[in-house]
Amino acid sequence: MGDKAERHYDIVVAGGGMIGSSLALALAPLGLTLAVVEAVARTESAQPSFDDRSTALSRSTQKTFEAMGLWPDIVAGSTPIRRIHVSDRGRFGFSHVDAAEQGVEALGYVVVNRVLGTVLQSAIHDVRELDLLCPATIRDVEIDDEHANVHVEHGDGSFERLSCRLLVAADGAASTVRSMMGISAQRSDYGQCAIVGNLMPERRIDHQAYERFTERGPMALLPVTDNRAAFVWIVSGSDARNLLALDDAACVAAMQEEFGFRLGRFSKIGKRAAYPLALSKASRLTVPRGVLVGNSAHGLHPVAAQGFNLGMRDVAALCDCIADAADAADDPPVFDPGDAALLSRYAQWRRVDQARLVGITDGLVRLFGSRSAPARILRNVGMLGFDIVPGVRTLFAKQMMGLSGRLPRLSRGVPIR
Repeated sequence: MGDKAERHYDIVVAGGGMIGSSLALALAPLGLTLAVVEAVARTESAQPSFDDRSTALSRSTQKTFEAMGLWPDIVAGSTPIRRIHVSDRGRFGFSHVDAAEQGVEALGYVVVNRVLGTVLQSAIHDVRELDLLCPATIRDVEIDDEHANVHVEHGDGSFERLSCRLLVAADGAASTVRSMMGISAQRSDYGQCAIVGNLMPERRIDHQAYERFTERGPMALLPVTDNRAAFVWIVSGSDARNLLALDDAACVAAMQEEFGFRLGRFSKIGKRAAYPLALSKASRLTVPRGVLVGNSAHGLHPVAAQGFNLGMRDVAALCDCIADAADAADDPPVFDPGDAALLSRYAQWRRVDQARLVGITDGLVRLFGSRSAPARILRNVGMLGFDIVPGVRTLFAKQMMGLSGRLPRLSRGVPIR
């Protein structure tokens, strides 16, 4: 088929998953013309943002969705986490964090990706100045002083050129748009897979999340609706293949052996899936007319369940920078959301938070993945100290809730307009 006419936008977002959709919706109150380009139709099983996996939403992510007016619909399908219990199988150390101790009603919420995706997609269709191009694939990017020119192939085989003042790469850890911008990324393969699914514990999980470090790898259980528990078990690639090959009863028995019986017996395990894990870090966050958010900037290990929340703080910070620049513009109608100074402020702001969380998650993986005697002693002492040393638990809780450091307006629950 032939080419379509060129269209111009203020901002084009590459990637219509949870982060890309959230960014477009967060920017909508600024009155900018927006396009979201997503390669995979939401209804397809290959769309990872809207599958049956669960995502833990931090306090700052909750505040962001509150400021965007989406929280009532999201919380209706979510389960609060009021306590977190951390233990190391076969060791004496354990730790816990309690929402009441931190003065909040919940440390976070667990939502099924499909539920969150439904809320985001419904809201996107209500934004008049936002075009959703899906399925459509960005094939090439050309950047000049004034614009980023994006060459898009639509699902029907036709091509179109989009011109914008700012191109945002939100298309995941294997971002092709990041590469088209000329930004490299360092990738470290952990040699692990995350096995995910859900099951039914005999005892009520009662709004408590568990992180259990085992010889095979960390296992997290999160409370979801109907007293079921979503699980993420991080194991080696060979263990993942073996566990997926087991029938339901044998897999439940393997999980029970590692987790123990603090929740009674497990049963009614759902469909299991495995996802390979790697740490990825972009060499930089911006280029002229281009910026990275979410996993295109940083792909984290899921041990601390913070990848999506870190991406949402990227969203909030970028919106803050754009809103501040728009407010300060002498001529708002010709305001430039891709201004170099604006993008520099965003990169400086996000560098510390991203580096801190990458360090925490990578450090946890290496510490709890080691079987050496010194590492085991350090884990035990560390978990006891976590509960005993004054202030340590509060500092950790603030970091995990996304409430440490300088926070953008959205992360504090303040609308940008």
